[in-house]
Amino acid sequence: MRLIVGLGNPGQAYVGTRHNAGFLVVEALAADAGLKFRRHGEAAVARGHVGGDQVTLVKPQTYMNRSGPVVAALVADLALDLGDVLVVHDDLDLDPGRLRIKSRGGAGGHNGVLSLIDALGSDRFARLKVGIGRPPAGDDAAEYVLAPLPSRERTVLDDAVQQAVQALECWIAEGLMAAMNRFNVKPD
Repeated sequence: MRLIVGLGNPGQAYVGTRHNAGFLVVEALAADAGLKFRRHGEAAVARGHVGGDQVTLVKPQTYMNRSGPVVAALVADLALDLGDVLVVHDDLDLDPGRLRIKSRGGAGGHNGVLSLIDALGSDRFARLKVGIGRPPAGDDAAEYVLAPLPSRERTVLDDAVQQAVQALECWIAEGLMAAMNRFNVKPD
């Protein structure tokens, strides 16, 4: 069993924002696998198989900076090792559309990841970071991540979401190292 958590903020006001990249990725994976999200406590959960492997996809329905307790409860309920957990989230420090997979690490200023580390008591879970780039100099980062995407950036994000789905499928089928080797490559 693999648990894939997409980080984002619930509600119509946040649809189409950079900060909801994690939601977009797990939604696309669910659609490709024919899985449907259903409310389960404070999360939207989709269960089924991806490429023959059992997965649970999660979109916490708390605000991002409080997603840790929701995920920790699911990890405990499913009796999972953190090595079977991967979190998908946006990353300001990566160019728009760029992906990076990591086996563990700090929060890097991401409050959703910090909430997970605090609630799980460990940073030992994989991450799939989706680059959204930095705001222009002088612009507020919080406003930038929560602003609706301009159409030209939406195309870049849509392409990154499809690449991220492929990266998740690789992680599920072949493991973390294979996914890192294949998808942590700088584009030409």
